[in-house]
Amino acid sequence: MGTDYSVTARITPTRYPDRVSYRRDLAHAILDEAYVCHLGLIGDGLPRVLPTLFARVDDTLYVHGSTGSGPLLALRDGGPVCVTVTQLDALVFGRSQFHHSANYRSVVCYGTARPVTDPDEKSRAMTALVDKIANGRSADSRPPTPRELAATGVLALSLSEVSVKVRAGGPADDPDDLGLPYWAGIVPLRSTAGVPVPGDDVAVPVPGYLRPARSPWLEPVTMAGRHVILEPLDPCHAQALFEALDDDEAHRYIPQPRPTSPAEMAATVARLLSEAADGRRVPWVQRHPGTGEVIGTTSYAPADEINRGVHIGSTQLGQRWRRTGVNTEAKLLLMTRAFEDLGAVRVEWQTDILNSRSQAAIERLGATREGVLRRHKRRADGTWRDSVFYGMTVDEWPLAKKRLVERLSRG
Repeated sequence: MGTDYSVTARITPTRYPDRVSYRRDLAHAILDEAYVCHLGLIGDGLPRVLPTLFARVDDTLYVHGSTGSGPLLALRDGGPVCVTVTQLDALVFGRSQFHHSANYRSVVCYGTARPVTDPDEKSRAMTALVDKIANGRSADSRPPTPRELAATGVLALSLSEVSVKVRAGGPADDPDDLGLPYWAGIVPLRSTAGVPVPGDDVAVPVPGYLRPARSPWLEPVTMAGRHVILEPLDPCHAQALFEALDDDEAHRYIPQPRPTSPAEMAATVARLLSEAADGRRVPWVQRHPGTGEVIGTTSYAPADEINRGVHIGSTQLGQRWRRTGVNTEAKLLLMTRAFEDLGAVRVEWQTDILNSRSQAAIERLGATREGVLRRHKRRADGTWRDSVFYGMTVDEWPLAKKRLVERLSRG
């Protein structure tokens, strides 16, 4: 397999030849990044363009469709096609309207499509299509039945006539326009995955392959001890969290109003996960290791990688598990991760000045009271709270850890 595609007449550009490439690796990279292609063909004597999903396997493009759709019926015996893919990278603003443009990366493929009829090849193509959407998804979902495979159309296109065109950089203003008093430049564009939203009645957490790759400081890894398990907060935990925290005391010092239904708790979880997506929070649920029950929640809120600090907060625990080893061990797990796994130099807490129980619990961890910020936050009822701040440094951690481990061993 060569490094470049052969140049043919129909993939030779007539405009901006300096933007064109026939590099196989560049074409493959653009095709692998894109999710949607446009399939062009002639069907029933008319031109048709079909947006559809696709996947590349080596130098073959597999295009997805339905066996009952017009375009695929038109290609049931194969035929000439053109497949295009475009990734839009930026809008380009020139001083003149004529020089407004866009930065993009595009691929154009010509060839003869063939219907995939071999069951093994079709199965491989379907696996590639599913894993293109999310790597690992084919192993984490039910495979198609023979009936579903029969109803699914797949076209194969050998990548032989392929060209790439790329526009990058700023506006190409005329020299005479450079002094005009108009803004010029680019507005970058990018596609980013949002927070996964589960379907109705989904009771399993969002799989790891749908979670974005992030700094370890923002990753809520699972941690387990004798008294508690911390695992990443997920929308499927909303019902159990509502049941575990269904008492006034659990919400007394939380700035947001108490959820009064599972639906309101689901909205609270969605808000926490939105903050997690923005890097403002690293949220966990707390589970009982013996029963598996969800018993509360806690967070890094936030974790500061630049200044190597972690704030531990938003801790809520169900009534049955208060004054047990759960809270102490949860904090020990969070502090151990902060100081020993992430390399933090400081861990801090803040609590309402009226919450004497929380202040006592933080002091039992070995933290130092550092001061009070007055009128620092609004409470759920609209009144202003003064916040007491506590901190622990990496130098103080070894002794604090030793004392916490000894205390838990006695419990």
